[in-house]
Amino acid sequence: MYQPVIRATGGLRRSARIDPVISRIDLRGDTLPEGGDLRDLLPRAEFDVEAALEKVRPLCEDVRHRGTAALIDAAEKFDGVALERVRVPAKALADALEALDPAVRAALEESIRRARLVHRAQRRSSHTTQVVPGGTVTEKWVPVGRVGLYAPGGRSVYPSSVIMNVVPAQEAGVESIALASPAQKPRYPGDAAGGLPHPTILAACALLGIDEVYAAGGASAVAMFAYGTPGPDGCAPANMVTGPGNIWVAAAKRYFTGRIGIDAEAGPTEIAVLADATADPVHVAADLISQAEHDPLAAAVLVTDSAELADAVEKELEPQVAATKHIEDRVVPALSGRQSAIVLVDSVEDGLRVVDAYGAEHLEIQTADAAAVAARVRNAGAIFVGPYAPVSLGDYCAGSNHVLPTGGCACHSSGLSVQSFLRGIHIVDYSEEALAEVAHHVVTLAEAEDLPAHGAALKARFAWKVPGK
Repeated sequence: MYQPVIRATGGLRRSARIDPVISRIDLRGDTLPEGGDLRDLLPRAEFDVEAALEKVRPLCEDVRHRGTAALIDAAEKFDGVALERVRVPAKALADALEALDPAVRAALEESIRRARLVHRAQRRSSHTTQVVPGGTVTEKWVPVGRVGLYAPGGRSVYPSSVIMNVVPAQEAGVESIALASPAQKPRYPGDAAGGLPHPTILAACALLGIDEVYAAGGASAVAMFAYGTPGPDGCAPANMVTGPGNIWVAAAKRYFTGRIGIDAEAGPTEIAVLADATADPVHVAADLISQAEHDPLAAAVLVTDSAELADAVEKELEPQVAATKHIEDRVVPALSGRQSAIVLVDSVEDGLRVVDAYGAEHLEIQTADAAAVAARVRNAGAIFVGPYAPVSLGDYCAGSNHVLPTGGCACHSSGLSVQSFLRGIHIVDYSEEALAEVAHHVVTLAEAEDLPAHGAALKARFAWKVPGK
């Protein structure tokens, strides 16, 4: 069996309390294994949604039976906030927008503008195919009726995620859109924003014209959308729930699979960088750290055929980590965790095989002829080409969507888009003559499958006499 060489490297020493390292996985010198065997050699965070499922079950059922009262209790238990109501008043939305820093407002407006450009181009139109004279099949695209969108509000707040969820839903033509985000503790005595989602979340909703907003977080918010809650300030059930969140949100989405549509069970965020000797180690280190600051389970993976670059990135990580903000609670645990590593390969060609096996949420290509290398990638949520397309750009202002598949799901799933909110419906329209012409084939296939009533449904239309039979 192929055995990679794994060792701990790097310093990143900051204090006596932490001495983090980023590991190396050396895949050089042998033929790389195939498929799942290669995937199993690569770093990945532990994320046990199945175990979390049993813990969210009673929370979800509590919302089902007690509605808003259960949401209020959950906010006090998990967010430390005593709520009187869950629905956010319209005035709070307007006040948040009015108080928004002008620079932040300008940035959000530009993010919205760019996202609309990209997502508007994703719209699909109906198409009719004439199969035979008198027989057509039309595929029409219909938006879901109502969606519930989730914007996280734990370690960080994400008005950018409001944009990434709302814009494709609006461009798809969804008529009813509601959004939930956890209630925040008061920041100071008398803080009017206490007990509401973060003011920047509310301001982003106001900019986008979303006036149905709820102070609800985690699994309870997903349950609110799935079951609905009665009352004048209650939430109507949604057909679909989208948006990133923690493991409890992912588990609740799994719990309600079949009752609601979902985008994905999002796991910890991740970046992979495929780089060669032409890459700038300062850029690579900065991009790894930028992903690590999300969460202690965030994954930061560098795949390179250059040992010199690997050494330079390790060296560069130390001062950059020391200069960043969320060092001990996020960045260091993420970089030193089992989910992060520098993976050494013999060539960029082997690197392509590794990143395809990994299926990163975000994949940066920092190699010579980066565009040509990026064109060969098959598995990634989003691909960022060259030194001037960092993941941070995609998080905010590239125009692309940042709600992307994690945990290797990029090998079979796509990121959030207009298509996520559309359903394709086939409309079959055949004349009597067109049906008569093919009826004998239908009867033959029905009888071959031992489903004679299917054939009888055709015979009934032609006085039990089917042409060709």
